[in-house]
Amino acid sequence: MAMMFGEFYKPQAIMDYPVGGVKSLVEALVKGLESHGGSLRLNTPVKQLVMSSGTCHGVELVNGDVLEASSVVCNVSAWDLPKLLPTSVSSQTWCRERAAMPATKSFMHLHVGFDARSLELKQLQPHYICLEDWTRGVEAEENAVLISIPSVEDPSLAPEDCGVLHAYTPATEPWERWKDLDRRSAEYKALKEQRAEFLWKQLERIIPDLRQRSKVHMIGTPLTHQRFLNRHQGSYGPRIKAGEAEFPGASTPIAGLVLCGDSCFPGIGVPAVAGSGLLAAHATGLETLPAQLKELQRLFS
Repeated sequence: MAMMFGEFYKPQAIMDYPVGGVKSLVEALVKGLESHGGSLRLNTPVKQLVMSSGTCHGVELVNGDVLEASSVVCNVSAWDLPKLLPTSVSSQTWCRERAAMPATKSFMHLHVGFDARSLELKQLQPHYICLEDWTRGVEAEENAVLISIPSVEDPSLAPEDCGVLHAYTPATEPWERWKDLDRRSAEYKALKEQRAEFLWKQLERIIPDLRQRSKVHMIGTPLTHQRFLNRHQGSYGPRIKAGEAEFPGASTPIAGLVLCGDSCFPGIGVPAVAGSGLLAAHATGLETLPAQLKELQRLFS
């Protein structure tokens, strides 16, 4: 992320923005999947990986359906993988070592839809980093906030005369503060508002009257991450420090089972996870990696 923002603010930098927002990227990926005969199933939880004679050859869904496959590419986290495996496999050293990886903290999020009348959106930047105290660093609690205002670049993302923005803390919110709370309780709702106050204050450095302009706002917490993203402890992913340890690769000792996602090399974050997908595709025997790298070289040369 630091490298990205370093590049982004160079004098001649250009930002490529997907018209219609990030969902346009997802739609393009789904179109590519379907054009090659694949299908995407949503709201289809997996109960377990199907194995016999030490080989993984499919998945069993919670509804009882079994999908057979020559190879299974699995992107669940290192902490959730053992839940899908028989005890004889999850107790093996390679699986226990993955599950023992420490987790990063979680997030606080604030999404706001606001009245943009009399506000010159084009005078705003699409992205900001707000840092209270440089000496404390970006990992300190209530010190750093990342802000995206995509309607600056793409007005179609909001109704006429309105804008949308998203502010979040960069994986600095501890799970322990939230783990015992009931999402329906008054205590939880009060804590949401309290912990979102720091985000509001950073946003008001950019749009001072934002609260008065707000038409709708939604607050996300570590419990939101756990519930909607199915994330272990609402975590961003494994906390692996460079030089101290390494992310494991895509391969496993189980024939037919390949892993990808943020519990694999190169690590956490969208660019790294996309890279893990390339490595997983190559590990299954699909000779696609050289062609994809060649295409990336062409696009960015």
